[in-house]
Amino acid sequence: MFMKNRRENFLISGIVLIVFGALLSLAVNIGMGAVTGIGGIVCFIIGMSIPTSMEMSPEAVAAWQPSMERLPDAGRFMYRVDVTMDEPIRSTILCGPCGNLETVDGTKPNEYSCPACGRLLWANEEE
Repeated sequence: MFMKNRRENFLISGIVLIVFGALLSLAVNIGMGAVTGIGGIVCFIIGMSIPTSMEMSPEAVAAWQPSMERLPDAGRFMYRVDVTMDEPIRSTILCGPCGNLETVDGTKPNEYSCPACGRLLWANEEE
């Protein structure tokens, strides 16, 4: 579990050791603080030298969609809208009551009714 993100683990450990070494140098013993700080610098350098690995390809990121699941009611029915930031701009709309997932080209529409259950999920009145 902890070795899944080796780069991040080394960077965080390095920062913690550097700060802890500085505090030890001021409060307790300069020798202990120096050894801890140098160990932190070494961990930080190792962390910076480990290459970053994306676990998903750019094609997989572009094709990502949320899971089709029903959302719980919270006093009224819920929905979820995800809009991509990169071209092509697409919106995925998840209807909470029925769990239907639909992809729409462009940004979030001004109003939307679920084609599966017919519920009006939202309607903007600010036009």
